[in-house]
Amino acid sequence: MADAGVGSDDDWWSTTDDGAPTEDSDDKWTTDDDWSDVDDEGDFTDDEEAVLMMHVARCQQKRRRIATAVMLLGMYHCDKFMNKAGYRVPHETGYQWTMRTLGNRTQCYNMFRMHSDVFYSLHTLLVERYGLQSTTKMTSIEALAMFLWMCGAPQSMRQADNRFERSLGTCSNKFDKVLSSVMKLAIDIIRPKDTQFSTIHRRLQSPRFAPYFDKCIGAIDGTHVPVTVPTEKVVQYTGRKGITTQNVLAVCDFDMRFTFVLAGWPGSVHDMRVFNDALEKFGDKFPHPPLGMYGLLHFFIVFVIVFVMLLTQVLCCVDKFYLVDSGYPNRPGFLAPYRGTKYHVPEWREGPAPRGKKELFNYTHSSLRNVIERSFGVLKMKWRILLDLPSFPMAKQSKIIMACMALHNFIRQSGMMDDLFDLCDQDENYIPIEEGTSTQTTRGTTRFGDEDENMNQFRDWIANGLFTRS
Repeated sequence: MADAGVGSDDDWWSTTDDGAPTEDSDDKWTTDDDWSDVDDEGDFTDDEEAVLMMHVARCQQKRRRIATAVMLLGMYHCDKFMNKAGYRVPHETGYQWTMRTLGNRTQCYNMFRMHSDVFYSLHTLLVERYGLQSTTKMTSIEALAMFLWMCGAPQSMRQADNRFERSLGTCSNKFDKVLSSVMKLAIDIIRPKDTQFSTIHRRLQSPRFAPYFDKCIGAIDGTHVPVTVPTEKVVQYTGRKGITTQNVLAVCDFDMRFTFVLAGWPGSVHDMRVFNDALEKFGDKFPHPPLGMYGLLHFFIVFVIVFVMLLTQVLCCVDKFYLVDSGYPNRPGFLAPYRGTKYHVPEWREGPAPRGKKELFNYTHSSLRNVIERSFGVLKMKWRILLDLPSFPMAKQSKIIMACMALHNFIRQSGMMDDLFDLCDQDENYIPIEEGTSTQTTRGTTRFGDEDENMNQFRDWIANGLFTRS
């Protein structure tokens, strides 16, 4: 075959099968200057060979990545769709177990932490007013039973999967649906029955407390609930017992109903910070004690020479007040005990009777304020998930705490019999779980400058009256 000619820089030529040159071909000859990059044997230079090798290596690496991705996708598809477990045919479905348990009074209370009449009343309310619905996956009765069973025992999501014969996805989804409905209920049920606090509770009408505590409307305290937090927040949430907790502030009335709840604060935070946050950020929802000027004229009858003597008259700026412990300041609307004096009920059980007006006041104050400790005790005894919350997202853990308090209130105000509440009604000093509240170790941390002089005088007036009467 004859050698192909070389054209000028502006002309490109190639040859046909018979050696004839062809214009505008894809395979073109190079110019004379381009041949300088090729050695005498037709090989590429070292630089071009290095570039070519790098290109080949990149192509091989890309092919390996594609092959790996295809293999992983195939394995996932095989595991997800080709290697499924057989459809479960349970001997007893979750719905059947629920209905059988509801039919047994003792088992119903043990499993669902309430009797069947309360259960059906709660179910009807959630369905009619708070959006709880049945689906093809699970009925609303079964979903509510699973939620109560998990919160009461407590039980894990995998245990629910095994007990109710449902997938983990279905159990998790239904748990969230019921939680959402109960949270809507919480908005309506965690509040005072009477926002004006116009009536005096029957317990306050006892001669032991009347008339000095007639204006009392409830108690305030905090409690620590163990939670699971990310590693970077462990120190922030570690409380006084060395475990990660939330410091939950609660207000309750003398019926052991919670009227306000604030959850989510780390366990290392002082109660006063949580309390101030409740007043500042949630002041529109906090059940503030009504304020006003009133005169208290108290007569003591002294049987010495049989005459009546007016001992004292105290003017105070607070019409109603809550009972708080020594971790809070004594200020309008919030009556605290004397600091540095024996206070908590267990201390009186193991020691001598109160001596002096301050000890007598603290003893009486503590006997009334223990209503919130008893409420916390019933709450945690009934809903044992609060003794160690699972590793849900932190916001969800806070919702579970408030949901349990909403269920607590629903059972209490239903007026139906409940074993734990009945024990508390029979013994005013009965506390189901003897656990310290969040302020027991911080009594001396509140500054005396935070206290109100009028409230201090009001406290002294009550102490003098109780001591004189005793």
